[in-house]
Amino acid sequence: MDRLGIPMPESMTASNLDEAVKCAEKLGYPLIIRPSFVLGGRGMEVICDEQMLREYVDKAVGVTPDRPLYLDRFLCHAMECEADALSDGKDIFIPAIMQHIELAGIHSGDSACVLPPSGISERNRNTILDYTRRIASELKVVGLMNMQFAIEFTKADPEGKVYVIEANPRASRTVPLVSKVAGIQMAGIATKLMLGETVKSLGLDRKHVVPYFGVKEAVMPFDKFPEVDPVLGPEMRSTGEVLGLADTFGLAYYKSQEAAGLPLPTEKGKILVSLSEKPDEAAEAVTALERLGFSVIATSGTAKWLNSHGVKADEVAKIGEGRPDVLDAIKNREVSLVVNTPSGRRDARADDSRIRRAAIKYRVPYITTLAAVYAAAEGIAAAMSGKGEVRSLQEYHSMIG
Repeated sequence: MDRLGIPMPESMTASNLDEAVKCAEKLGYPLIIRPSFVLGGRGMEVICDEQMLREYVDKAVGVTPDRPLYLDRFLCHAMECEADALSDGKDIFIPAIMQHIELAGIHSGDSACVLPPSGISERNRNTILDYTRRIASELKVVGLMNMQFAIEFTKADPEGKVYVIEANPRASRTVPLVSKVAGIQMAGIATKLMLGETVKSLGLDRKHVVPYFGVKEAVMPFDKFPEVDPVLGPEMRSTGEVLGLADTFGLAYYKSQEAAGLPLPTEKGKILVSLSEKPDEAAEAVTALERLGFSVIATSGTAKWLNSHGVKADEVAKIGEGRPDVLDAIKNREVSLVVNTPSGRRDARADDSRIRRAAIKYRVPYITTLAAVYAAAEGIAAAMSGKGEVRSLQEYHSMIG
C-alpha cells in the first residue's frame, strides 16, 4: 500500500501489555484490537481507554512475538463500503460498490448494506474504483477479489477520505448478493477467467448500471439466546441474511427489515428513545421519525436533551427509578419502535442491555445506531406512501443497462 500510495489506518503490533499500552499512546483512543489471525471478527474489540485495553490483553490467550496483537487507529464517523471485482490479471470488472448502512466498527457480515450506494460522493466512488483496480493489478489477481474501505469524515474534509481496511484476493460472502442484485454470475465468470478467458472476451468491458436498489440485512439469532446483549460490534454474530429490492433505497430497506422478521411500523405510534451519546445528528434522526407522525417517549436525560433540540419527548422512568418504567412500556406494547444506542460506560451497559433484550422478547423492532435510524425513517416514509410495483428478479435484471 505504501508503494502504491494508498492510505490505510495507522497500525502497530504488540506481544505483551507494556507494548500494547505504548502502541495505544501513539495511535490514540479509540482503537480496534484483534488477534493476529481471526475469522468472522472473532476476538476483535473497539477499545476506548487504557482500562479496557488492560482487561483485553489480560484475557488474551496465546499472544507471543510470533502471534502478536494487532492495534489499528479506529476511524471515527466513518462509512464502510466494499467492492467485489473480477480480474483476468490485467483488466478489472467491478459490477457495483456496496455501502454499509451502519458506520465503521460493525462487522461487515452484521451491517445492513445497499448497492448501488446511496450516500457516497462521485469523488469517493471514483477513488474506490481506482484503488480496487490498482490493488488487483499489483496482486495479479485472476478471478475474484473483495476490497473493504472506510470513508472517514472530518471537519477538515467533510466529503471524506478513503482508507483501505482489507484486501482479500478471494471470493467473499458478498458474491451471491452482488450477483443477484447486479444480474452477474460472478462465480461462473471467475471460473472462466481462471481458465484463460479475459474480461474483454467475456464482454465485461462495458458500463454496467443497476437502476434500482438492493438492501441486504443480517438475520440475528438473538431471540434464541435471550440472555445475550443484541448489540452489534466488530465480532460477527449473524446467522443469515435477506435481501430487499425496490426502485428506491427507502423501500428496499423497508423490505429487508420485513424479511428479517422485525418489520418497521407504518402506523403512527410511540417511539422509545434512549441515547448514550447525544451528537446533533441524533436529534435530526429522531426528528425524521417525528415528522412521520410518531410521538416520542424517552428516559429523563434523553428527553431533556431532545426537548432542548426541538423534539417533543415525554419522559418515562429509567429502570429502577419508578413504575411504569421503560421496560413496562415495552412489555405493555405501548411502543412500536425502540431506539437505544449502546453506552461505553460500565454502569449504564446493564440497563441498555435489558432494554434491547426486552425489545427482542416482545418482538418490538429496535435500532442501535443513528445511521439505521435515518434509514428506518426513509423506509417507513416509503412504505407509508405505497409499497411500489412488485417485480420478479428477472424483471429487475432486464432493467440493467
